[in-house]
Amino acid sequence: MKVCLTRTVGLSTSDAFGWLGNTPMTARDQGDAGELVAVAESAGSDADQRSPRTGAERHPEKRNRPDNPIQRKPDWIRVKAPTSPEYQETRRLMRGLKLNTVCEEAACPNIGECWSKRHATVMILGSVCTRACAFCNVATGLPDKLDPHEPDNVAEMVATSNLAHVVITSVDRDDLEDGGADHFARTIRAVRQRSPGTTIEILTPDFLRKDGALEHVVAARPDVFNHNLETVPRLYPGIRPGARYYHSLRLLDRVKQLDPGIFTKSGIMVGLGEAREEVLQVMDDMRSADVDFLTIGQYLQPTPKHAAIERFVTPDEFQSFKTIGTAKGFLLVASSPLTRSSYHADRDFAALRAERDARLGR
Repeated sequence: MKVCLTRTVGLSTSDAFGWLGNTPMTARDQGDAGELVAVAESAGSDADQRSPRTGAERHPEKRNRPDNPIQRKPDWIRVKAPTSPEYQETRRLMRGLKLNTVCEEAACPNIGECWSKRHATVMILGSVCTRACAFCNVATGLPDKLDPHEPDNVAEMVATSNLAHVVITSVDRDDLEDGGADHFARTIRAVRQRSPGTTIEILTPDFLRKDGALEHVVAARPDVFNHNLETVPRLYPGIRPGARYYHSLRLLDRVKQLDPGIFTKSGIMVGLGEAREEVLQVMDDMRSADVDFLTIGQYLQPTPKHAAIERFVTPDEFQSFKTIGTAKGFLLVASSPLTRSSYHADRDFAALRAERDARLGR
């Protein structure tokens, strides 16, 4: 789960975190500004595939899969190395409250930028996922016991950081009867009680075969309900085998039926072998479910055991997707190589609300 800290807060890995997908990096100067940037060149050490805190294998189900070599990244995919005092402060805050972040666990390339602005995405329900998606770097296996204090700890983090906007996500918890829905609802309510002026964005699992779970979460009234479709339906068997495309689409549609005032949001990765026409069809499917906000970003391969990158989509192509998505009626489209679900979430929420008000003539 993610929390996006906004003054604004996102998965959690380690000190041995490899930028741009758990890969070793080289440092070089960027232009005349002399900025340090992290450029992924190669990957695949055993250390990259183990938990930094427990030493446990992160993806045991992928152990015997053949390696997919990590490709060199193009020049347009670069990030600053995280060195700021604010980054260290955010890290200490999360550790002190025993909170996971998706920023670390998913090896997000934007962690340096976001944490330097005290933005983070909190991940609830533990750090181990019960699914084994081919693209995701979050650890899989026997899940953690639920921390009953986690909702209050998230609320404490939001209050002490004086956040204007928070993003909360989670691992999948197929082992729980409600899929973690009550934990989500308790976290939302705890944040509301401590920080009534903070807007709340959640990024949820699909609650597959968890009757009543979605309704329970929606009743807690988050401001933004995000659930990612991740990829085109043709690629689901290999990329997201534990999920069902049309179930995820119906979930987003159901949120709007239950509470039309909640903004809905969904995203996909590109570069996995999808055709342009398939991406446009996903846009149409999302609009049929009245999704408000679309995000599109480049898939970056976490380790050699994960799905291979088929190609790097160019910035011009991302701009084209944004233009087309806007024309199809989304309130907001974020489309760029480094776009991630909660990247710039505070700024985007303000733009989302302003666009809806403008269309309603407020």
